[in-house]
Amino acid sequence: MGDLLVFVLSGLVSGALYALLATGLVLSYSASGLFNFAHGATAYLCALTFYEVHSGLGWPAVPAALLVVCVLAPGLGWGLDRLMFRRLARVGETAQIVATIGLLVALPAAGLWAVELLGDAGAPVKPAENQFGLAGVGPSPARSWQLFDGVGVDSDQLITWVVTALVAVGLWVLMRHTRLGLRLRAAVDNRSLTELRGISADRLSSVAWMISSALAGLAGVLATPLLGLSAHDFTLFLFVSATAAVIGRFASVPLAFAGGLGLGVLQNLVAGYASFAEGITGFRTAVPFLILFGGLLVLARGGRTAGTAASEGGAVPPDRPAGAPWARRWGVWAVAAGALALAFYTVTTPFWSGLLAQGLALGLVFMSFTVVTGLGAMVSLAQGTFVTGAALVAGLLMSRGWPFVAALAVGTCAAAVLGAVVALPALRLGGRTLALATLALAFLADQVLFQMRWLRNGDAGWSIPRPVFGPVDLGDDRALGVALVVLTAVCAAALSALRNSPSGRAMLAVRSAPAAAMASGVSVLRTKLLLFTVSAGLAGFGGVLLASYNTRITATDFTAMTGLVWLAVVVAAGVRRPQYAVVAGLVFAVAPRVLSEWVTQSAHLPVILFGLAGLALANDPDGYCAAVPVRLARRRAAASGGGAGQVSGGVPGGAAGGVAGPGASPAEFSAAPPRPEAGPRPDLVREPRLRTPAPRATAGPGGAGEGPAEPALQLRGVTAGYDGGLVLHGVDLAVRQGEILVVLGPNGAGKSTACRVAAGSLEAAGGSVLVHGRDMTRSGPVRRARSGVLLAPEGRGIFPALTVEENLALYLGEADARTAVYHRFPRLAERSGVAAGALSGGEQQMLALAPLLQRPPGVLIADEPSMGLAPRVVEEVYALLTELRDAGTALLLVEEKAAGILGVADTVAYLSRGRVTWCGPRAEVEADRLTAAYLGRAT
Repeated sequence: MGDLLVFVLSGLVSGALYALLATGLVLSYSASGLFNFAHGATAYLCALTFYEVHSGLGWPAVPAALLVVCVLAPGLGWGLDRLMFRRLARVGETAQIVATIGLLVALPAAGLWAVELLGDAGAPVKPAENQFGLAGVGPSPARSWQLFDGVGVDSDQLITWVVTALVAVGLWVLMRHTRLGLRLRAAVDNRSLTELRGISADRLSSVAWMISSALAGLAGVLATPLLGLSAHDFTLFLFVSATAAVIGRFASVPLAFAGGLGLGVLQNLVAGYASFAEGITGFRTAVPFLILFGGLLVLARGGRTAGTAASEGGAVPPDRPAGAPWARRWGVWAVAAGALALAFYTVTTPFWSGLLAQGLALGLVFMSFTVVTGLGAMVSLAQGTFVTGAALVAGLLMSRGWPFVAALAVGTCAAAVLGAVVALPALRLGGRTLALATLALAFLADQVLFQMRWLRNGDAGWSIPRPVFGPVDLGDDRALGVALVVLTAVCAAALSALRNSPSGRAMLAVRSAPAAAMASGVSVLRTKLLLFTVSAGLAGFGGVLLASYNTRITATDFTAMTGLVWLAVVVAAGVRRPQYAVVAGLVFAVAPRVLSEWVTQSAHLPVILFGLAGLALANDPDGYCAAVPVRLARRRAAASGGGAGQVSGGVPGGAAGGVAGPGASPAEFSAAPPRPEAGPRPDLVREPRLRTPAPRATAGPGGAGEGPAEPALQLRGVTAGYDGGLVLHGVDLAVRQGEILVVLGPNGAGKSTACRVAAGSLEAAGGSVLVHGRDMTRSGPVRRARSGVLLAPEGRGIFPALTVEENLALYLGEADARTAVYHRFPRLAERSGVAAGALSGGEQQMLALAPLLQRPPGVLIADEPSMGLAPRVVEEVYALLTELRDAGTALLLVEEKAAGILGVADTVAYLSRGRVTWCGPRAEVEADRLTAAYLGRAT
């Protein structure tokens, strides 16, 4: 019994640290959609700062800890969010993963370099790298108390438990009993709807990142006595805590917190009682990674599969050199390869020949990322595992007398098989879950597979002598370099041929649209398996050559952490073309030496630069090499006057598609023939000039007035679209206070796009949007909402994970106002504690509109308010909308079906192919005109 309590209590210490880190991961991911691989690096940087301030500068422990946790860590989170994370949220998931991995690499090196510089400047800092047995926040040495025989605790453990408990209570109070916590949970549930309600999601994201970094800093300070100052251990700690985040499904803070505590206890119990694992080296420490992998598989049920990164848009980015003449695509690279081969025997010294040869071997390894990430849009963090596995197998065989070529072939095949083994259970994952799964398997290989003595040959590893082919001795770095130039050229050409082959087109099809690829007869599973297998085999091939350059391989030469650095470097250079991988390999090999000779002798600066290279992906998601031809093409276009031909979405003067510009009355417009690139041929479509009657005078709550009132919301000549393609072509609409404007049109006419532009969630490419006469064209949804413009989006404007009471509290902060809503809608009062997502469709629409009756907005835009509702419920919804109109709200209602909605309309507009084809009073709507509008013709 005593042993069990010891295991549980000590497990609760590490579990508390896991819980703090996991909670921070969930908060930051929920607020921004970004999984922060650098979370452990933040904890390490805070631990390093605490150590230097406390032990070096002599500050007392508690003030030093408060400085780190309450000032440095939140400031770091706020700064990274403003400088990096907000921009990363708008790029693809691959770039997000790589950029945060780059930060994981850069932050510890930056901290150590800062300590090094301060020491050189005479500051009283202490050696920091890999220091152990350090003092924590409590007394030093730690005090111990015996609870009973054989069971005791020390002051560091007690402080960790107490602080973690206080943090848990504080987080619960913050998230459940404060308005800030309610808004954070709303942003987690639906970030875009939060902004449509006038709440700045960016500010909430900053707050979440500050809290997340503070939790990481607190974990770092508390973990100092346990982990010392080992960046590697802190990174491992992060990925173990990711298991707890998976338990919380990256959304639930309480589940993640409880999962962290349970994980620490389980890890200790396995270490103490799993007697079956005694013969498996490293199994006990690998348990969290087994749980992580299993949890990811469970989490992925019903989710998307690998290679269908939603944030990547599914589509394959355009490759500018594709389709160009051979000389343009390959000429520069061929000349560079020839010059490099010639340089090995002319201008390079033996030292630089060796560095260049190493870079070329790394280029072969880096090409494996081109296959799995460039072609397949899947992030694999196990490439270092494939390199080590192939090299160890090749070394084992050569120690048995096998020739180099045969050992190379078998090692490559072994890596390919290992890649298939990794891929089979992970293929159903995608994005960050796939990256975490492959990393979990990589850590399992490091701690279990590569610990097998027969495979690793102890700490000495295996000798891999360079081969001799007749008169060619690759023991000479120059001969090895030339041979690697030839091999890299052949592999690059082979990968380019693969991309253009039927198999390559199948890979691109699976990446872009798996369902469509499957319907075309392409096996999605087989294609993804082929991608992983080819990628792993190529990594193993390059790994054996890299080990032959070093003439020896050990199990610790290329760990999973090494693979993370490789990924950051190669994706920052450009992962879509194999030539860029070769550039990345050469830079990775040569840059540290160049920096040491010309800049600084510190080994930390190259690591910082390699890590920061990944941060550039926020600006150039395809990498800096791929950005060069894009920028050159833009310059050529600008020099030739092509810049004027860029899609601007507008027409000079604000008119587009023949619609009157800003100077015209919104009730008058000319439906001229569309331009050839925007619609049918003008000679085949004839749309006569239409004139709508002037709108009736309206009176808002403030009283009556003579003549037409100023529009509460007005769209003038608006053009808008997505990814450079226009959907709206010069739309003019106006709705006044106390008026219902109904916009009708078939599916795909642009109705939802018009709603988004009016609400500010989609920026107009041309034209203007006016709110009560003020130009709000460039204002986002938050400012529009605060100006009284609210959007009830298609599908219900509620937060499903929040209760009915919490949904109301977001819009109505006063309890009396919510009580009035419950009095008016007893059904909502009965279900006030129920999650909104569990309500019926009618109840959800009622919940979305009910608070607006209590505090009517200036403008309400409702996109398909009757969608999915029973006829009786539709009548109730329309009655509520009429009541809002009578309260003075201007309503812009969008519907696909005309039945029913025309009964509440004051003005009707028909939208077809992104143009208003008719607009006028409800009384002038005729059946033939309605039919013509839905068919896309003017009457």
